[in-house]
Amino acid sequence: MVGLNKVIIIGNVGTDPEMRFTPNGNPVTSFSIATGRTYTTPEGERKQETEWFNVVTWNRLAEQCNQFLTKGRMAYVEGRLRTRSWEGQDGQKHWRTEIIANRVLFLDRRPAGTLPETGVEGGSDEELEPSDIPF
Repeated sequence: MVGLNKVIIIGNVGTDPEMRFTPNGNPVTSFSIATGRTYTTPEGERKQETEWFNVVTWNRLAEQCNQFLTKGRMAYVEGRLRTRSWEGQDGQKHWRTEIIANRVLFLDRRPAGTLPETGVEGGSDEELEPSDIPF
């Protein structure tokens, strides 16, 4: 059976990116993105809904996102969903679903000389173990 795991979102960066390094020295950057939707209820009331996504980028893409993205900027993110789990210090199991991005485009207008015109692509085809993730 063949499967497909692909996610595309467009939204506003919710946190300044945070770059860390694996024990092997590979850069990894994480940040959140908020997407919004407006709809009308059957009673005619307009409502807004916001969905938050955690995004993880690796290697050159991680470096570019750390350098060029800031809170509030609009971005296009393409990648795959991954859910990981770990046991906290309190002994409880924790779960987190993330977008592992292989493409990020910067969509809003840029201050002169700061953002590439089209964004960046990158990522890694190597499989990573949860212990490789520095957060």
